[in-house]
Amino acid sequence: MNDKIKEGLVEMEKKLADYIDKGRVVGFREVGEEPVMAVKPDKSKIKPLAKMEKYEGIFLAVDCSTRTLKRANNWGVYLMRVAHASVEGRNVVWGYEESIASIVGDRRTRSNFLTDRRLQLESEMALKILHEESKGSVSMGSETLRRLSEGDYILLDGASFFGGKRGFYTLLYEEALRKKVNLFAISKQSPTLLDEKGRDFMAATCMLASYPAWIYYPVREANKDKHLYGNVSLIKLCHDSSRAFRCDIMEYLTDREADGLVSPLTSVSEDPRCLGYPVALWLAHDFSAPSDSKLLHYHDQVEETLVDTGVLDVLRLEELSCNFPDELHGVKHPFRWERIEHV
Repeated sequence: MNDKIKEGLVEMEKKLADYIDKGRVVGFREVGEEPVMAVKPDKSKIKPLAKMEKYEGIFLAVDCSTRTLKRANNWGVYLMRVAHASVEGRNVVWGYEESIASIVGDRRTRSNFLTDRRLQLESEMALKILHEESKGSVSMGSETLRRLSEGDYILLDGASFFGGKRGFYTLLYEEALRKKVNLFAISKQSPTLLDEKGRDFMAATCMLASYPAWIYYPVREANKDKHLYGNVSLIKLCHDSSRAFRCDIMEYLTDREADGLVSPLTSVSEDPRCLGYPVALWLAHDFSAPSDSKLLHYHDQVEETLVDTGVLDVLRLEELSCNFPDELHGVKHPFRWERIEHV
């Protein structure tokens, strides 16, 4: 059992014992969601992307999954698995770290907490790789990754919000700037981007674009006062795919031509498993998914810890009052049914 799992189990034991003893605080201050961007598509902002067969550099991506081990109406215990994937030519290096998070609160409170924790873990893993000072390689588990340097890419999953609520670490931005690494934030979806009539902005832009691969730049410029650290753009990276994605290009890169910055991504966006999406991000997402056997192992460890604390019987009754709809669908463990998706 690794140290982070041990720490998570100790924290869970204390939180749930306190919950049984004291209950939970009712009511919370809701954190605002990402503001909606309503913009009329402008065809003149669409520029073609040159297709690149090969790029001499590293594409490093990080992603974090959250799976439910146990939960009731007022609490939850979750496995967090943050993974990185590095693609350099045909060479792939990957690794992951796991931890347990336990939260007392209603569903919205738990969701907000898990979003914050995910961004924290992804920021810490990217920094762990990026923060190395000396030349050579950095050990990540059993793998060896060449140190990142000027011209390499870090791809974050999500939007370019740093600091404040629901943001990546500003230190990650500052370290990428210092090392002259290209830092992008690429979202799987972006429902807050709308056109002037409230329709999906990405779909509206795709209808306007006539190039096989293109960039729409910018949708909105960076505004650090509102924690938006990148210029928002849309990108379509593969001739044979119809998918476009939001790509936030960090402000310190905006003195360069955006199409030249983004074109290298076309060299890693033709994998048939994720056509049109950078394969490094797909791999990080795939590696962040724990197996069912590992989830069962951690589920059993959680229950053993709660038995030792003497609160398992009470908590199991709370699970029963919450999880009957799952049982009607033949689901015994919540991780077989419930995934905590993130933006």
